[in-house]
Amino acid sequence: MIKGVFKVAAAVAVIGAAVCSCSSKGDFTQIEKDIIKGAQDTILKVYTIDNEEDLKVLRDTSANLGEKAIESELYAVLAQRMVETVTHPNVDGVGLAAPQVGINRRVVAVQRFDKEGEPFEVYPNISIIEKSQELAPGPEGCLSVPNQRHEVMRHTWVTIQYYSLEAHKVVQERIEGFTAVIFQHEVDHLSGVLYIDRVEQ
Repeated sequence: MIKGVFKVAAAVAVIGAAVCSCSSKGDFTQIEKDIIKGAQDTILKVYTIDNEEDLKVLRDTSANLGEKAIESELYAVLAQRMVETVTHPNVDGVGLAAPQVGINRRVVAVQRFDKEGEPFEVYPNISIIEKSQELAPGPEGCLSVPNQRHEVMRHTWVTIQYYSLEAHKVVQERIEGFTAVIFQHEVDHLSGVLYIDRVEQ
């Protein structure tokens, strides 16, 4: 999601993790590993709808990671690089989903405007399990849909579920306001849904 809709300050929360061996179904593929370990001196490529191959990835459904993969150094690198990418001056967004950098996994980076310092945090295996009945309109843009802005109806609050690296288990959290809008936008990406799909809804 593009930051240009709102003027904000960004603070980065870097996620650390332990080393693990990767051999289960929920592990990163070799292609995903190559993307994550790619040129460390540059930000990750942001996929856009203007490129046919990029669009295939953006429209695909993302899968969960296994717990060992989430607790691995490789995931820590992905989380850090996603935050570095979304906060880069050439990108300047408020949220980023893993499919937007070529990785169809249920991972999103979101700026928490509801927390002190408005940090960016990364959420693995995230899903929205509850939504408000009330909807409210608001302007949105997307890093993967260049040069467009539209008004979208979103739920005023949501309950998210994700794997917490701090607790080492699945947790839930209720989110309200603009931060809830960002979560809805980014979680949509994990189902291959772009915000422009919701413009007419």
